[in-house]
Formats: sequence, C-alpha cells, structure tokens
Amino acid sequence: MGKSGKRFGVLLCAEDSEYVKKKYGGYFGVFVKMLAEKGESWKVFRVTIGEFPNEEEIRDYDGFVITGSCNDAHSNDSWICTLISLLKKLDSSNKKVLGICFGHQILCRALGGKTGRAVSGWDLGVTTINLSSNKLFSSLQIPTNLRIIECHRDEIKELPPKAEVLAWSSKTGIEMFKCGDHMMGIQGHPEYSKDILLHLIDRILLRNFIKDSFAEEARAKIEEHEPDCESWRKLCIKFLKGV
Repeated sequence: MGKSGKRFGVLLCAEDSEYVKKKYGGYFGVFVKMLAEKGESWKVFRVTIGEFPNEEEIRDYDGFVITGSCNDAHSNDSWICTLISLLKKLDSSNKKVLGICFGHQILCRALGGKTGRAVSGWDLGVTTINLSSNKLFSSLQIPTNLRIIECHRDEIKELPPKAEVLAWSSKTGIEMFKCGDHMMGIQGHPEYSKDILLHLIDRILLRNFIKDSFAEEARAKIEEHEPDCESWRKLCIKFLKGV
C-alpha cells in the first residue's frame, strides 16, 4: 500500500487464535480485508503488550480502529488504562476512531460513559439492529434494520456526555453510538464472518464462559440468518474516511 494515501492504525486488543492467524492473517488481516482500499497504509498496534502509536503517528494518522477483546472494558489492567489515555488524546485531536465490541465499550468509557455486564447475558449470533435517522445512514441508502454478528456479554450502561444513540436491538439498548463526527462505536462485529463466530463459540465454551446447551443453541441460530456485511463495510468506510 502506498505511503501517499491515507494512514490508519488498528489498535489490536485481542490475541490472535491459530485459526484466525492461519485463515486471515490474524484479526488485523480481518479488518484490513474489510476496510482497506488502494493507496492506503495500515499498521497494527498490539496494545495488550504495550505497543501504542507514538506522537508522530498520532499526529499523522487519519484514523484508528479499536478491536474486540476477551478483556472487560470496565477493568483496570495497565494496558487498558493506557488505551483510555490514548483515546482521550485522540478525541481532543479530533481523530477518527471506530470502536468495535470491546472497542465500542472502551471508547464509551474513555469519553466519560459507563460499561458493565449485560443484564440480559450473552449475545451470541446474528442480531437484527434498528438504525436511527442519522445523516450517516441516509447518505448511504441502506435499510433501517441491519443484521450483524454479535459476541459479547458486556454493554454500555451510560452514554458519554453529548453522545447520541445510533442503533439499538431487542437485546441491547445501545448497539451504536457517536460522539461528535469523529468517534463512533459498534457493539456488534461488522468484520466477522460466520466461521470466525463459530470458532469463537468453541473457544468461549472451552473457557467455561457458557454451557454446552447455550453453545448448541447459538450455533443453530447462526445458520438461520446472514449478516449484512456489505452494508456494514460501506457504513464503516463512510465514517472513517468520509467517502
């Protein structure tokens, strides 16, 4: 990718599984496949092991994407606290930031909101969410209801000041939010394919986060619906790049 184009960073908050590394080149590869376009430069920052953008990169990059994670956004691990400080700096610099799942939640926390365990428990599968009448959506001419892959047990409890809800579902009250024109969070996973989700369910089950019966039910439901991947790709690119 050429250096003359826009530059973006992926703040990787998860460890790559062997499956995702082998098939997609890691979660960074998954995001690049969805969002990258010709002439752009994309770089991964493995923030869980202390790799953060330096001052020059913060200044020169056009935007950042925060990935999902097995960690809780309401915890106080050292890398999470450092990430929160970075997000506050990016906010004050009016940098475009897109948060996905954990990224959605940690962005909310950094901006002054609150997160925690979802009252309704895990959301695993393909969920239909309802979009507001925001100009971001109307300019794309996409449906007002979109299906998205979900894999989370935490949620936003309280929005940051001046933030607005962009989408909701029967399961989760804040599926998307925006703060200004430069900060946006999506609770679901627009970057995921069904095989990634099925693999994740196996990993979550092995960690005893869910029971066998719940995993079987989730796998069955996944086959019933398809996520609106292309609409989500357009939406994310429109937000990050304004095109």
